[in-house]
Amino acid sequence: MGIWNAEYECMDRERLYELQGERLRSTVKRVYENVPYYRQKMKEKGVEPGDIKNVDDLKKLPFTCKQDLRNTYPYGLFAVPMEEVVRIHASSGTTGKRTVVGYTAKDIETWAEIMARCLTAAGADRTSFVHVAYGYGLFTGGLGVHYGAEKIGATVIPVSGGNTKLQIQIMKDFGSTILTCTPSYALYIAETMREMGIDPKKDLKLKAGIFGAEPWTEAMRREIESQLGIKAHDIYGLSEVIGPGVAVECECQSGMHIQEDHFIVEVIDPETEEPLPIGSEGELVFTCITKEALPLIRYRTRDVARLTDEKCPCGRTQVRMSKVLGRTDDMLIIRGVNVYPSQIESVLLELGLSAPYYQLIVDRVGPLDSLEVQVEMTPEMFSDQVKQIEAVENKIRHNIESTLGLSCKVRLVEPKTIQRSEGKAKRVIDKRNLK
Repeated sequence: MGIWNAEYECMDRERLYELQGERLRSTVKRVYENVPYYRQKMKEKGVEPGDIKNVDDLKKLPFTCKQDLRNTYPYGLFAVPMEEVVRIHASSGTTGKRTVVGYTAKDIETWAEIMARCLTAAGADRTSFVHVAYGYGLFTGGLGVHYGAEKIGATVIPVSGGNTKLQIQIMKDFGSTILTCTPSYALYIAETMREMGIDPKKDLKLKAGIFGAEPWTEAMRREIESQLGIKAHDIYGLSEVIGPGVAVECECQSGMHIQEDHFIVEVIDPETEEPLPIGSEGELVFTCITKEALPLIRYRTRDVARLTDEKCPCGRTQVRMSKVLGRTDDMLIIRGVNVYPSQIESVLLELGLSAPYYQLIVDRVGPLDSLEVQVEMTPEMFSDQVKQIEAVENKIRHNIESTLGLSCKVRLVEPKTIQRSEGKAKRVIDKRNLK
């Protein structure tokens, strides 16, 4: 398989370190001058732009977290005037407020460049037909892949998500060769193909897939590859950092190469916040060193992973990250959607139709994740007729789905059946085997 931009993807580590230092110094200076919120955070930490000489000085800078984006909602962390922002994306937040991301024209070019690298790593080229089944809109997935595919000169098929039978018909008729979607949706597509009597290995031209936006296992990779007859590549990204394309697997499938000329990565101990040596399991922290509109400094992802700098046979010199091994907060990723228990709680308290005790049961039934919300009835409700209980369940389900943008099942349970806790309540039972 080819390499899209060997100059940067295969750059000598010493030269890369120098380049990162140059770009870091420039970014810190720009952020300090143009973002009052960051300037205040840096002053509180007693650091000025002149104190940052190279990548080793990164630890002097303050962290950024989701709360900072909420505190400055919607545009308070932008480092350019709004007239320079050509695109807005956003992801769901814990309180209904979305995490807002802005892009300048140059940011869009950067994003297209790193996605071109990712697609090339998966075997795509200008002869490919890239089937984009990630969602389009505020979610970064669809348009991120779209621009990268156009950058390499491939033919883009912008189907977006849903309408699976039509997706499959389009794959067959249009000759899709690269499939991009969530891994669980890839398995659902495979299952639907079987029901339609379509053999992907005989009837389709699929060769590879790039799957991300939710955690998945090696067992799931094997299942996808077996059922669709393709090579399945993992991709990593966050809307706050840029979207999909922060890291991707090459043909070796042994860790995702991080685009280090655009992002400096650290692994920290989530408790002490101290940087950990390479190879340690810890929280990923990213600093954007080429972004113009939203150049986040030391952004705490809450994703737990490991890094390796061992040489990769593919020739790329970038550090690689493992699959995400877990989270340090209570956020769940279900079918590509960020879900916080506090969002459910807000809906229940606002409706006032039930007791304020609830539990989320997450499972993977077949290829897709499922979410069941168990909610306690009040003693008065317990004596209601079945129809009345069903009406309350439907009302709660409708409001939760409207808030999350995700389908779920709601089940009212008897009073006092959800376990109480004197400490942190156990709100989530995740039955998926994600390791």
